[in-house]
Amino acid sequence: MDKTDFSKAIAIKTTPIPGLLLIDLSVYGDNRGWFKENWQREKMVSLGLPDYKPVQNNISFNAKKGVTRGIHAEPWDKYISVGSGRVFGAWVDLREGDSFGKMFTTELNPSQAIFVPRGVGNSFQALEDNTVYTYLVTEHWSNEAQSQYTFLNLADPTAAIKWPIPLGLAELSDKDKNHPVLADVKPMKAKKILITGANGQLGMALRKEFPDAEFTDSKELDITSPAINKARNWHNYETIINAAAHTAVDKAETPEGKKAAWLVNAQAVANLSRLASEYGIKLVHISSDYVFDGSTDNHAETETFSPLGVYGQAKAAGDLAASLTPMHYIIRTSWVIGQGNNFVRTMQSLAERDVKPNVVNDQIGRLSFTYDLAKGIKHLLYNHSPFGTYNLSGDGQPASWAEIAAMVYEILGKDKSYITPISTAAYYSGKTNVSPRPLLSSLNLDKIKSTGFSPSDWRESLKKYLKEVE
Repeated sequence: MDKTDFSKAIAIKTTPIPGLLLIDLSVYGDNRGWFKENWQREKMVSLGLPDYKPVQNNISFNAKKGVTRGIHAEPWDKYISVGSGRVFGAWVDLREGDSFGKMFTTELNPSQAIFVPRGVGNSFQALEDNTVYTYLVTEHWSNEAQSQYTFLNLADPTAAIKWPIPLGLAELSDKDKNHPVLADVKPMKAKKILITGANGQLGMALRKEFPDAEFTDSKELDITSPAINKARNWHNYETIINAAAHTAVDKAETPEGKKAAWLVNAQAVANLSRLASEYGIKLVHISSDYVFDGSTDNHAETETFSPLGVYGQAKAAGDLAASLTPMHYIIRTSWVIGQGNNFVRTMQSLAERDVKPNVVNDQIGRLSFTYDLAKGIKHLLYNHSPFGTYNLSGDGQPASWAEIAAMVYEILGKDKSYITPISTAAYYSGKTNVSPRPLLSSLNLDKIKSTGFSPSDWRESLKKYLKEVE
């Protein structure tokens, strides 16, 4: 390398392997030697390097030209550079997926670095004596982590790496000589998706959209515990979808229920948000129309919180906590319908027994069916939509609970006149521990539609839902 190479500007280049990035570094030299900023977060992130969080720095000293190491794919990201000398580097994608087996080679000197994502096999050959090879990693080395390595033979005929110094003349370890060829490699699986609230209405729908995810409930994982950071090796997770919630709106107004609502809807979200920030995990959190007082209609994502009761207050606090982690999706929804107990199921049961119920007629909104919510979440994640808050409910003309009840009766072939409309105030008159309800709950859906996702019309979804549960 020309030690007085001042002309080279810092730049980041892509390679044939997804996520493998080659970095040109600016090196400044004089009669004393040279200087470089080997890793500079602000500059490099602005140019497209992931904002990874290194926790350990390793240095490999290679005494002789021809020393050859690898091919190892580790369960963490690496930022590699050369401190002295030159290396021939070779990288093979060993991740599960379409890019498995793709290869890239290049020569590295102190004016270059390379970012190697988790699961990409890394190897190098020293081209000079006394070569210093250094790398930052995003997870501390451990026996457990090493057990997740994926290896490839340096002489694999499929990769057919053209080593400058033939392997027969190179210095190799016995382990590296005996690793499997590509045809026998078990690809490294992608990081996991964890879904909480596995047995709730939304959790059941998410099972269909994310069949390979890890599902958990409060019995298996206490997300309200301060010790949650020790409950898993969080380096192995890329996304947490928090479908857990305390939804007993009226019970939240009691002393016992208030504590439970704040623990699950606020404290747990704060715990997950901290985890997400620390480990670079995407957090998907489910919000509610109850964060608003319902005094206006067509709520936008930017509307100021104005919750009326404890449940809404706890949900608003949870939204604030979720928003603190950089990679977040807050999904604000309303009037959720899925598997399990819900308003539509209740009306169906009453209709089948020819009951004539009183149903409130001054609360206006749209039903949100869980299959639509699950599909919308998948869309945002897999289409890499911008992080932030998104309203997601059924589309179509809003209606009152009484109108929805009448529709249920009519779809089931019952007399819709059996439904008696009544105001919220009259319905709850004389009852205790009743949470105030927002009267206007319809959500503005323009933002999620702008990402290419079209929520279903809730009326059509209602017909389909009732047909499926017959």
